[in-house]
Amino acid sequence: MRTRRTGKGGTRAGIVVAAAMCSMGVLLVGSYVSAEQVNRLTIEDLTIETRVAAPEGHPLGSELISGWEFRTPETQVLQQDDFQNPAFLWVEQAEEAWETEEGAAGKSCASCHGDASESMAGVRAQMPKWNAAAGRPMTMEQHINACRTDRMEAEAWKWESDAMLGMTAYLGLQSRGLPVAVQTDGPMADWIARGKELYYSRVGQLDMACANCHEGYYGQYIRADRLSQGHTNGFPTYRLKWQKLGSLHRRFSGCMKQVRAVPYKRGSEEFVALEAYLASRGGGLSVETPAVRQ
Repeated sequence: MRTRRTGKGGTRAGIVVAAAMCSMGVLLVGSYVSAEQVNRLTIEDLTIETRVAAPEGHPLGSELISGWEFRTPETQVLQQDDFQNPAFLWVEQAEEAWETEEGAAGKSCASCHGDASESMAGVRAQMPKWNAAAGRPMTMEQHINACRTDRMEAEAWKWESDAMLGMTAYLGLQSRGLPVAVQTDGPMADWIARGKELYYSRVGQLDMACANCHEGYYGQYIRADRLSQGHTNGFPTYRLKWQKLGSLHRRFSGCMKQVRAVPYKRGSEEFVALEAYLASRGGGLSVETPAVRQ
């Protein structure tokens, strides 16, 4: 098993966003670091694609760039070495939990899925994934809890619990280096369209949308943090600010709070749709789970 070696907006829109950011004490300075200035991400001889060509007409232009390239060299180094990556404290606990029988059915994850390095390879890259029985796409967290309640007859884990974060990181690790490839057609199309609408909708007292930062100002600074393109390929992520692993939906919630909007709940249809849309925007980038961010 894989473990730690055991389109820019218009001028007027830009002025409005800049003014709103200034009201938050935001400083927008600097420019994006060129490809020649960044180190490539390699972990244990595995090369992670942090830059891929964008399909024609992509709103981010000609290139998709992982959030890893927007971090400081000190933060990048943490992700480049599994021994230094603090997320592996959770990963190692989850590796043990994978083999642990739990619930009335007396089953473990391994009882059905066997070796995670084989059965879970590529799974994270496809999330959220359409579930015909549920009639909706399900995130990794929702698939895990469905297994726990329906197959193991165990209690569901809370979304932001250490157990859930560790397991999503552990399963994501089995797809590390594989390209994000979420389904975009069929029944997923409507959900991705809904997520796109949310991505471009202005919310909160600051009247801002996701796109205002991650499409209109990526590569520039908000205080000490450089804005990324907002891709999801590294989640769950260890953030130095949090001092622990955190889910993608926690990050969504934090962004909404920063623009003074009331966040949707983790696991809500809104956040699942937004996750699906962002995964479709980042198609081709390598899964980095568990990533390290500031």
